[in-house]
Amino acid sequence: MINQLSWKIGGQQGEGVESTDRIFSTALNRLGYYLYGYRHFSSRIKGGHTNNKIRISTDPIRSISDDLDILVAFDQESIDLNAHELRPGGVVVADSKFNPTVPDGTQIRLFSVPITAIAEELGTSLMKNMVASGASWALLGLPLDVFNRAVEEEFGRKGPAVVEKNLEAVKRGSDYVLELAGGPLDEFKLLPADGKQKLFMIGNDAIGLGAVAAGCRLMSAYPITPASEIMEYLIKQLPKFGGTVVQTEDEIAAVTMAIGANYAGVRTMTASAGPGLSLMMEGIGLAGMTETPVVIVDTQRGGPSTGLPTKQEQSDINAMIHGTHGEIPKIVLAPSSIEECFYDTIEAFNLSEKYQVPVILVTDLQLSLGKQSCEPLDYSRIVIDRGSLVAQAPELEEKELFPRYALTENGISPRVLPGQKNGIHHVTGVEHDETGRPSESAINRKNMMDKRLGKLSGLEVRDPVLVDAPYETPDLLIIGMGSTGGTIDQGRELLEKDGISTNHLTVRLLHPFPVEEVLPYVEQARQVIVVENNATAQLAGLVKLHCGHGDKIKSVLKYDGNPFLPSIIYHECKQICTASKELV
Repeated sequence: MINQLSWKIGGQQGEGVESTDRIFSTALNRLGYYLYGYRHFSSRIKGGHTNNKIRISTDPIRSISDDLDILVAFDQESIDLNAHELRPGGVVVADSKFNPTVPDGTQIRLFSVPITAIAEELGTSLMKNMVASGASWALLGLPLDVFNRAVEEEFGRKGPAVVEKNLEAVKRGSDYVLELAGGPLDEFKLLPADGKQKLFMIGNDAIGLGAVAAGCRLMSAYPITPASEIMEYLIKQLPKFGGTVVQTEDEIAAVTMAIGANYAGVRTMTASAGPGLSLMMEGIGLAGMTETPVVIVDTQRGGPSTGLPTKQEQSDINAMIHGTHGEIPKIVLAPSSIEECFYDTIEAFNLSEKYQVPVILVTDLQLSLGKQSCEPLDYSRIVIDRGSLVAQAPELEEKELFPRYALTENGISPRVLPGQKNGIHHVTGVEHDETGRPSESAINRKNMMDKRLGKLSGLEVRDPVLVDAPYETPDLLIIGMGSTGGTIDQGRELLEKDGISTNHLTVRLLHPFPVEEVLPYVEQARQVIVVENNATAQLAGLVKLHCGHGDKIKSVLKYDGNPFLPSIIYHECKQICTASKELV
């Protein structure tokens, strides 16, 4: 028996690939397995090749695997594009409708199943996803009753007749492939899972849940891949708590509406991707100048312009930090797991109000849309911090204004809400004095700039970096961010087998950069490798800018729209390490 297995389903977008994956993975989650999924899909509603890959394990996992054990193919293109991942002895379950073939000279076993024909016998070809699911589930030898319960939950709202038809489709697919294979495949039998309850969600859902828990009651946003699922989640959830989602006409309206609502005292967020973030820059500057809290989620994708809307990239780093004109304080947080997406969203709202600055919560497509197992969330950790929000403003002299932008020792001014007694003040995007009145005084300008830019000098963020550093002087320090963490760790395991010692650092606070936390590990390492999904080494640039040691910092870059695989980390890092030792 084995402790992990990799499964993939491929076909044309719109023909049931997503629902097949959803039911298959839901059933595995019920059994207590750890799962990590990746969606490869086209930037169109229907048509174009799509595939979903799931890694299944009895142990916690945070990356997809290099190889593949089972491929379910709805068309020949799925075999042609994905067969190279199949390990020797791997299996293809394919629809006999298209006369499937596998590459010559490979040790791939092909099970040709009349998937569409069976579905049509039951009344509609739409049920071919259930036939395919039943066939691949049967090969694993897992209990069919668990799978059937997942089917019942998926189709229960459509009535018992539909449920029965789909259950029959599962059974027929299962029976057919078991007859072909002579029973479940022993080499694909998984060890029993721990059976413990686990959450199974995408990062966007975790962000949405975190927003609700943080007290967010309004989301203003414009749909965009891969951020739209945050909207979709909150559309369903916020009304239960007296909140709502407003779909604005564009991203400019989205961010300015969020700023206005936060000014009024409602915790509000917006979410977008690179193109939308570009449009929000002037609004982000307004939030910085008026010291209005706002939380913005950037789910990075392939750019520039429309770029690769449905593909992986981490190329918005410079834009998030330096995109606004002028100089304002802002915080950029980068969660690296599903759990962190939840907790960091809550922290983003707290930091935004505590320091009265825009906070950008940045993910990438893999973290946003890749469905993963995570441990049950600890709601006792939730704390709401509204910062220097004044409950009762002091009495003022007649016609005196509240000093909303008062110069304080820590740079953070008292904040009141509109309509609050004794709280009247001006709000403007031009430079202003302590009451908000426009001012072009040189002395005032310097004082206000120093006040705003100095307020983050005492910034406290939970775990600005994550460190796994078993060595005092490692051969390599590997640095990453976002979804690359688990992949880096698996690549490190391969490097260790070759006698290459490695430490791993994940940067979670991109701005202000956590120099004190990063620099010691950079100094200790013989070589530093920064792994990132972009072409211009933006994260490596930050490390060099703030920590120096540019002579020993190298980059491993990937910008073809696909996430890193463990083998890529291993080979690229080994090559750099070997070349460095040869030079010495």
